[in-house]
Amino acid sequence: MADAIRKLGAAETPLYREAPNNVEAEQALLGAILVNNDAFYRVSDFLKPNHFYEPLHRRIYEVSSELIRMGKMANPVTIKTFLPAGEKVGEMTVAHYLARLAAEAVTVINAADYGRAIYDLATRRALITVGEDMVNIAYDAPVDMSPAEQIEDAERRLFELAETGRYDGGFESFNDAVKTAVDMANAAYMRDGHLSGIATGLRDLDRRMGGLQPSDLIILAGRPGMGKTSLATNIAFNIANAYEPVQQADGSYKAANGGVVGFFSLEMSSEQLATRIISEQTEIPSSKIRRGDITESDFEKLVACSQMMQKLPLYIDQTGGISIAQLAARARRLKRQRGLDVLVIDYVQLMQGTSARAAQNRVQEITEITTGLKALAKELQTPIIALSQLSRQVESRDDKRPQLSDLRESGSIEQDADVVLFVYREEYYLKNKEPKPGTDEYIKWEGEMAEARGKAEVIIAKQRHGPTGTVGLGFQGEFTRFFDLAEDSRLPERFE
Repeated sequence: MADAIRKLGAAETPLYREAPNNVEAEQALLGAILVNNDAFYRVSDFLKPNHFYEPLHRRIYEVSSELIRMGKMANPVTIKTFLPAGEKVGEMTVAHYLARLAAEAVTVINAADYGRAIYDLATRRALITVGEDMVNIAYDAPVDMSPAEQIEDAERRLFELAETGRYDGGFESFNDAVKTAVDMANAAYMRDGHLSGIATGLRDLDRRMGGLQPSDLIILAGRPGMGKTSLATNIAFNIANAYEPVQQADGSYKAANGGVVGFFSLEMSSEQLATRIISEQTEIPSSKIRRGDITESDFEKLVACSQMMQKLPLYIDQTGGISIAQLAARARRLKRQRGLDVLVIDYVQLMQGTSARAAQNRVQEITEITTGLKALAKELQTPIIALSQLSRQVESRDDKRPQLSDLRESGSIEQDADVVLFVYREEYYLKNKEPKPGTDEYIKWEGEMAEARGKAEVIIAKQRHGPTGTVGLGFQGEFTRFFDLAEDSRLPERFE
């Protein structure tokens, strides 16, 4: 009986488990940095002070990195003044401990391996924290927190961990923000076209916007028939087609030009979207491709185009009526597995909110969707192009050019967006107002039609980073293609 109690007691006594750590690896790396500061540059890309388990090691690494970045020498003598002098490490003072670290240093060659080991253990500790929080919240779930919300929160934290090794938010110093801003300006200076963001492939639009900026929510709106989806598809293809990856110091890949594109097509199927892109590239009307009304040479063009497009980093999700939470989860997964530089959503009004309150009120639902999209753009550090419908009040005006007040169903679209673009084609409206042939009105209409034919306007109605205004583009309806108009300086000389 006593044995049974002893066994039961042993089974019930929880074993104390120390969080994964390797103090020896931390000592070896710090020693290498103190002996030869070049070792710091082998780990500085991925290793941060909070990845160290031992608080003193955290402080030593932080002080050393600050000195080295300032161009000063970091060694046991120079850094000891910045550390707590009275603190003891066992029987040793901090100064003795620093001298011991330097004396038992490893070679610089091994620094990266030790750094990676420290980083991996820090990630495991962060995973344990996320796991423990998941279990605790699931046991003591608040009344207002549904399991779906908990899953979304856990997935977000895991995504942040997978991306950066960080699992918490918090403040960053203004100094870090300034460094980021200067790095961005330098990247723009070095890049073709001097763009700070990702080039859309449309010259005049890029000049006005400086490309698509990371973490921006770009609303692209227009009435039906204006070519919203065509413009979004053109931009998505241009970005994916220009993709040039470069390997980073930590082994991951980043886009030097172009980017990986995720396209949520809530309205059209992926096959319809692909047909549009093929039509645009091969200059074969999409209506002919669908009917099979093509010649042998056309078919050869289609095959060549499809082979080229198979290599494009363009991923399409054709789920209809997707919720903002599902969309965010799928976007995070795509970024984790394949990378993600631009996200396109066609279109906002076909999405659904997740909260019960929002489902009862369409304006609140759109507000939740746009707020969620802006938060997702900031989280992924990715521009999001979201297409939107316009209200019918445009049609009742003489000048049919859209205004910000025409954005349908919610002022939150205008409020949350960093950039609002309207697509407008005068040709579309003129075509529907054709007068009787032979009349004076017809001659006047013909002149207006000749002026408007094949032209489109992209109206930049709001932009946080630059000027508003109108950009002129060419449009070929049969190929669903937008293109740059020739600059006046490039046109042949005219004689009046």
